Amino acid sequence: MRTISTHLFLWSLLFVLLSGCTKPEGEGGTSVIYGKVYAFNYNGSGVLQEEYYLADEDVFIIYGDGDNYYDDSYKTSFDGSFRFQYLRPGTYTVFVYSDCDSCPSGTEEISQTVEISGNNEDIILPDFEVRR
Repeated sequence: MRTISTHLFLWSLLFVLLSGCTKPEGEGGTSVIYGKVYAFNYNGSGVLQEEYYLADEDVFIIYGDGDNYYDDSYKTSFDGSFRFQYLRPGTYTVFVYSDCDSCPSGTEEISQTVEISGNNEDIILPDFEVRR
């Protein structure tokens, strides 16, 4: 004969299992977001001097659309590439900072928002183009 505490335990377990099925954006999944950062280097007169994939650049990611503070960051590799892995389905905003002569802070945010709709997705973003 089952007691009330056994029933309570079973209902609590069922609640935990069912509520665990809908997880928010973030780590713990099987999808990946890839991309590269490409730089345009101008001289003081505004003439393009060189362009290249940018190594050792900070790339940031925001999980979901609830705030504007980044959740994780990644330094680009020697070839300008980055990757955020182990992501769950949901909305993600990836961004970098670019030099900006007309901006009060001297930099501007360049962002791309992407939706991961299922498991095991590989999302390749268009190159981020930044000024240096």
